[in-house]
Amino acid sequence: MPPPLVLVSCACAFVAALILIGFLVRRPLLDASTRTLLFFGMGALPIGAAAAANIQGYEATQQREFCGSCHVMVPHASDSVDVKSIGLASRHARNPNFGEKNCYTCHADYGMFGTVLTKLGGMRHVWLYYTEFHDMPLAEAREKIHLRQPYPNANCMQCHSTQLPGWLKTPDHRSSLQDVRDGRVSCASAGCHGVAHPTTKPNAELPAQLAAALDAGAPPMGVDAGAADAGGAR
Repeated sequence: MPPPLVLVSCACAFVAALILIGFLVRRPLLDASTRTLLFFGMGALPIGAAAAANIQGYEATQQREFCGSCHVMVPHASDSVDVKSIGLASRHARNPNFGEKNCYTCHADYGMFGTVLTKLGGMRHVWLYYTEFHDMPLAEAREKIHLRQPYPNANCMQCHSTQLPGWLKTPDHRSSLQDVRDGRVSCASAGCHGVAHPTTKPNAELPAQLAAALDAGAPPMGVDAGAADAGGAR
């Protein structure tokens, strides 16, 4: 069953098409009733179809399935749904507050124009994919494709405010508090909570234990992925 907004968009477009075809075939007088039909056929219904389609498209682009539809993003999406992964992306995906929208929730810009800026950034990604990365092998993409700028701690602090007692009781959090808030220390780094997508990083960017474990095809020894999920926003 298609999403409701898809049905609404198709229905609006279909009725608008019927009105216009009927007008072109019958050529009625431009009286009040004809003008009313043309208002709907050439104005209200096409606008409704476009609006419903755009809203549904916006919703679809928030899904992890969409994010992983480019081949260079498949490792990121696959790691995100791997229940054994200890990466930040997977741990957040297992949280029902993120779920299928964990990519968008973590990578979206926030603030008044956050949604617009996020979508503009997404269009940039689409452009780069089709102009530079479409035929790039995954092994090469892993080495060459990087974030345009460091991942901002401000995105993490949308949920983990760094102000609640549960967060502040951790000694490492207290000692690096101002550096974290100012962005001088990344939450998603090898020396802190670990990288978001460990299977996509060159081993030089990983702690030695994690790199060795990934080379062996298994999670790091002594790390319980289930335990890593424990706890909530702080």
